[in-house]
Amino acid sequence: MASKGQKFSKYTDEFKKNIALQHIDERKSYGYLSKTYGIPNGTIATWVRTFNLGNKNMSDNRGRPKIDDEIDYKERYEILKNYQAFLKAQREKK
Repeated sequence: MASKGQKFSKYTDEFKKNIALQHIDERKSYGYLSKTYGIPNGTIATWVRTFNLGNKNMSDNRGRPKIDDEIDYKERYEILKNYQAFLKAQREKK
């Protein structure tokens, strides 16, 4: 868990790819790479695993994909408005 005020390092895709290739091609250990670059072993292992799975650009693809929010909100608003009108009609029937 992150500590309050903790700063996170951002690394370029090229840097991550370089580290992963050093481990894979040059057979350098996680410990050696960790000491050399000051990066935790687990982070390097994650980069190597990501590279081996075929994600050659090494970018984070977390979360929901980006969509056009304006259209989405308009559609949701119309659906909500129709539903509220439906509920009002149901209450008036009783």
